[in-house]
Amino acid sequence: MFIQTEATPNPATLKFIPGQTVLDEGTLDFRTKESASKSPLAQNLFEIQGVEGVFLGGEFISVTKGEVEWQHLKPAILGAIMEHYMSGLPVVEGESSEGAPGNNEFFNPEDEATVDTIKELLETRVRPAVAQDGGDITFHGYKEGVVFLEMRGACAGCPSSTATLRHGIENLLKHFIPDVQEVRPV
Repeated sequence: MFIQTEATPNPATLKFIPGQTVLDEGTLDFRTKESASKSPLAQNLFEIQGVEGVFLGGEFISVTKGEVEWQHLKPAILGAIMEHYMSGLPVVEGESSEGAPGNNEFFNPEDEATVDTIKELLETRVRPAVAQDGGDITFHGYKEGVVFLEMRGACAGCPSSTATLRHGIENLLKHFIPDVQEVRPV
């Protein structure tokens, strides 16, 4: 098994590509070992001293580190990922709705058409781009011209996330949806 690694715009996060499907659909973002109880893979990664976050995407795993240097962490992470896939254990046990669209969303019913357009633009133009960088962005709400989005994986805590939101996503949404005035992180 050959696992590729890629740098992300967030220097505290590396993207690991195992060459196999990680999740069939959706994404999962674990910020603590306790939150990773349903994922044997994420739990094993949290056993490595210095791992502070694990994000699972369709074809990749993003790992966020603390103060430890990558040269010390990377071999242990590669070993844990390889060991997991060799074990035959599932990446996630049971059904998971975390990361699925529609969780805790808020918007006025009269804005449904606008929200549908926002979600379509996020799904077709934004999410594929941020997945390339080891992250994800999910819709949380829309109120009075303000779109609320959550940055996940490598995007969470990334130094360039504000620029991504303001200059990239906000401009894109304003271009296609004149009612959008601002994009804010959750």
